[in-house]
Amino acid sequence: MTCGPLAGFKVLEMAGIGPAPFACMLLSDLGADVIRIDRVGAEAPANSGDFVARGRRSITVNLKDTKGIEVVLKLVESADVIIEGFRPGVMEKLGLGPDACAARNPGIVYGRMTGWGQSGPLSSAAGHDINYIAITGALDAIGSEQSGPVPPLNLLGDYAGGAMYLVVGILSALLERVHSEKGQVVDAAICDGTISLTTAIHAFKAMAMWQDGRCGNLLDGGAHFYANYLCADGKYISLGAIEPKFYSLLAQKLEIDLGEPGAHFDRSQWPKYKAKIAQRIAMKSRDEWCALLEGSDVCFAPVLDWSEAPDHPHNQARGNFIELDGHLQPAPAPKLSRTPGRVQSSPTGVAHDTRDILLSLGYGDGDIDELLTSNTVSSIP
Repeated sequence: MTCGPLAGFKVLEMAGIGPAPFACMLLSDLGADVIRIDRVGAEAPANSGDFVARGRRSITVNLKDTKGIEVVLKLVESADVIIEGFRPGVMEKLGLGPDACAARNPGIVYGRMTGWGQSGPLSSAAGHDINYIAITGALDAIGSEQSGPVPPLNLLGDYAGGAMYLVVGILSALLERVHSEKGQVVDAAICDGTISLTTAIHAFKAMAMWQDGRCGNLLDGGAHFYANYLCADGKYISLGAIEPKFYSLLAQKLEIDLGEPGAHFDRSQWPKYKAKIAQRIAMKSRDEWCALLEGSDVCFAPVLDWSEAPDHPHNQARGNFIELDGHLQPAPAPKLSRTPGRVQSSPTGVAHDTRDILLSLGYGDGDIDELLTSNTVSSIP
């Protein structure tokens, strides 16, 4: 039985890659009924390790067939949200643009996920996460002077600047629909969302508290009290003792002189004290530093790799990872007190639910057989 705060909401996902599928995973984890519309010819067995594809039903439709477009529009009639991640204009050419969908369902919330946005000189250009965050200022600030800009995986662009802002826009539109009874288009672009994420950095710049470049600022690894340090065993720890009282405790725990608390914001002193802390941290293993510092107010945590993270006691206590069908994977987040989310199912194969979905739309068995025979849709046993 579906649970979660979005139980009862139906989301249509035009199959794609990147942030749109991740947004649909989040909505499914929170209880929405997500139907993925795959293209005929894309049939593939389920990959139980494709966690981003969890919690969906799948119908496969020939989008070059007018009868296939009609199937999608029938789905739109009873849906709350449709999400697509194609280049601008593709859905309109298919006959599934916002106007066509709104004509069938005036309350539909139409989520559009792109890198550059629906307008602007780059809107039709190809790109990936690294390109989209490159024009925001954020990519240039990540890394060291030696490394140059370092891509922060695709977490900053695809998932934070993209998927999360798409979900925020969709949920906002659904809330507004309560009053207006009308849907609207959500134009979510990775570059837009990433720029929004940098608001605090622009605030620092406005207050003359931030300078361009890498590793010369409070939060980019420049400060000795906000950085990662190499331990004797080749592993790393993180320190974030920004506030004077935490900084003072750090000096006490490390048993070294780090100057006066409050004066630690003097940038000219950062290289000296960073070298001093690095020398001290290199004297013990990561586990030894955990025993001494973890849980204290020095603002400390070990830097864990992907295999270590699920075993950390805090992550275990919070239930941040779950096992489903023999696979350990991230649990739904955030945690809600009364209507918690859950993973509705492991990934299912393309076209796995075609017949059941068509039956729910009012198609009879004969109609479905005809659609299958004409290759308008496809199904797997």
